[in-house]
Amino acid sequence: MGLFDRFKKQKPAVNEDGQQVVKVTVDGGYQPETVRLAKGVPAKLVFERVSDKGCLEVVHSPELGFEAELPLNQEVSFDVKTDQRGEYGLACGMNMFKGKVVVK
Repeated sequence: MGLFDRFKKQKPAVNEDGQQVVKVTVDGGYQPETVRLAKGVPAKLVFERVSDKGCLEVVHSPELGFEAELPLNQEVSFDVKTDQRGEYGLACGMNMFKGKVVVK
């Protein structure tokens, strides 16, 4: 994996009114695969499924406490707790496509 590929798979949060917001595009996987959040700052993940490829109609994270269907071409948001440092997984409904949230 080249240096460009590593940056492509990660994306920093954008600060919107004191809240960290990361938009995740769902298109044959999660883009970015890794979301980085700062500890102690409110955060929101915004998923948008733009393709019907794969089994990505559902996203869930038992560790972060969310699960929902992702309608095609619609944004679905989740508030994420950032009070604890760590790495938290997320996946499609069949656990075939995976991503992670890193809180530092």
